[in-house]
Amino acid sequence: MSKFNAKLILSRRDLIKSASVWTAAMAAPALLRGRSAYADDYPDRPVKFVVANTPGGPSDIVARIVTAALGKSTGKTFVVENRGGAGGNIGMEYAAHSDPDGYTILLATNAFSVNYGLYRHLPYDPYKDFVAVSELATSPNTFTVKSESPAKTMKDLVALARANPDKYNCATPPIGTTPQLQLEVLKIREKLPTLADVVFKGGGDAITGLLSGTVQLSSGSLPPAAPHIKAGTLRCLAVTGDGRWPDLPDVPTMQEQGYKDFVFATDTVLLAPAKVPRERVKWLEAETLKVLGTKEMKDNLFKAGFLVRLKGADAAWERVTREIVLFKQIIEQAGIKQM
Repeated sequence: MSKFNAKLILSRRDLIKSASVWTAAMAAPALLRGRSAYADDYPDRPVKFVVANTPGGPSDIVARIVTAALGKSTGKTFVVENRGGAGGNIGMEYAAHSDPDGYTILLATNAFSVNYGLYRHLPYDPYKDFVAVSELATSPNTFTVKSESPAKTMKDLVALARANPDKYNCATPPIGTTPQLQLEVLKIREKLPTLADVVFKGGGDAITGLLSGTVQLSSGSLPPAAPHIKAGTLRCLAVTGDGRWPDLPDVPTMQEQGYKDFVFATDTVLLAPAKVPRERVKWLEAETLKVLGTKEMKDNLFKAGFLVRLKGADAAWERVTREIVLFKQIIEQAGIKQM
């Protein structure tokens, strides 16, 4: 090889090497800018919390309290969008199939877990289409009547429903919610097949039905009923938690009234579409846990009938998936037909 050719090859190699270094040098700031924009600018537009129920129900109440707190804490914009119907499946399907960019998040109740065993076909896969962000809050369910009702206890109510099968029915939020499921369990245990479920679009609507006299009993989450119980227009016959609710010390649990293992609650959790970038999910998890840990948030949720569940994504997903199996077993044992 001639010296000329050797120098030429060397010069070409040097040129290519120099070009590679120059390209890398130019690309590095761009990559850093991209990472910075990705991490720091999110969210640069409103983040939508999808509630798969109508306004006024427990999930809607939690959503509005949490989004307001997140907005105040982060300086970003969070909004609530109600998409009720089909036992929550309409809102869940919408969230599952939304753009996985972190701007559409599902605020779900236990219906997310219940529906797997309740419906033959779901328009989403609860295992594959979502990941957890964090737990939010929990509240016991209740059995409630109007204050002028002669029923003072659950046994009173059962006796009245047996004596007047054509006059007693019960309001519940959508099929697949824990309040609707607990009514089915009560009917089976007490042999009350004629105690009809009157299914409303949401917990707030169900309470309105009770107040208007459309129904004689409501099986629902505590928050929509709590203001009316405190005002004296409704009477809470029982709470379905592990223990009595602090604000209702005189109301016994179902277990105290002889209903063994009769424990149902309304839990709320944030879930994101499965393909949302992990960094955005982690940001949402961190910011949500931050606001949930404040005294102001704990007080606001308690006043609304909830206790904070300060648990992150891993614990949230463990509960959700465990309840999918648990509620499927309950549905099968109760003989509830799939829809």
